[in-house]
Amino acid sequence: MFLTGTKHFSYPMEETPEHTKAIIDEDTAIDHALMVEIARGDHKAFRQLVERHQGAVIGTISKMLGNTSDSEDIAQQVFIRVWKHAKRYKPDNKFTTYLYTIARNLVYNESRRRSRKKTVSTEQREEKSHLQHPDDPNSQPDSKLLTSELQSAIDDAIQELPENQRLAVVLRRYENLPYEEIALVLKTSVPSVKSLLFRARTSLRESLENYMES
Repeated sequence: MFLTGTKHFSYPMEETPEHTKAIIDEDTAIDHALMVEIARGDHKAFRQLVERHQGAVIGTISKMLGNTSDSEDIAQQVFIRVWKHAKRYKPDNKFTTYLYTIARNLVYNESRRRSRKKTVSTEQREEKSHLQHPDDPNSQPDSKLLTSELQSAIDDAIQELPENQRLAVVLRRYENLPYEEIALVLKTSVPSVKSLLFRARTSLRESLENYMES
């Protein structure tokens, strides 16, 4: 597998919006230049592109599918498609828009495949959770356990969202994509993206109401 562990690039908080925009423009130019070389069959350029974006792609797929062991395999499929279709790539938008669109299609296909082949019932999941965290009135969970349980609850709540809402939340919350780019990935309008996020946040608040109260 060509995927290797890398950290997802993030911008320091102290940067100004103008400086951040300059970085984004520079990143886009680098991606487009790499795609030109990849279209010529340059394996080194392809490895560089993978290293630049694999962390974000794996993270997004993992959030969409629920932290599964399949995330890296699907991410690999994403980059294989980038390689195969490099000659047809047109730099009309940011490369990440193109990348997340491929990821979206593969994730949606995987989600539908799983919905047709469920092997674990709700009762089995609840039983497994109970065995892992048995009720004990005398137990006092530490802050790390509470944080872990809250994050698990958030992940589960995100999984219950409709596909478009889920992807909008993941791209906005975890990848910090602007509304305009999310709209391109989802093939919709900016107002529609904002509506999706509003409905998603409302659903998440309802799902996490018990945690928020405590």
